[in-house]
Amino acid sequence: IVWGILYFLIGLSGIIFFLQNGFNEPVGLTLFFVQLFFNIIWSYVFFGQKNIAGGLLIILVLWALILLTIIQFYQTSPVAAFLLIPYFLWVTVALYLNAYIYVNN
Repeated sequence: IVWGILYFLIGLSGIIFFLQNGFNEPVGLTLFFVQLFFNIIWSYVFFGQKNIAGGLLIILVLWALILLTIIQFYQTSPVAAFLLIPYFLWVTVALYLNAYIYVNN
């Protein structure tokens, strides 16, 4: 249920950002799609491959990309930026859990 809500907010954020900026903000659009790619890759590496260390590296990059996306979106579309905050917080928790599993295994 949580990921369904988060993906809705992520999609809504991307749509709002695009409708307000179009292709005039390529950095924001690039960050948005790259972080989505890392989101998918993390799930595959961590859950599919059961690679805890690889997952930790990927989620660290994902966390940073989400933060950069929020900062970039905020410059032209604060609403789109705020919609990503729950996602950022959820990934922060996942990062902590991934790190905890890595350290304790």
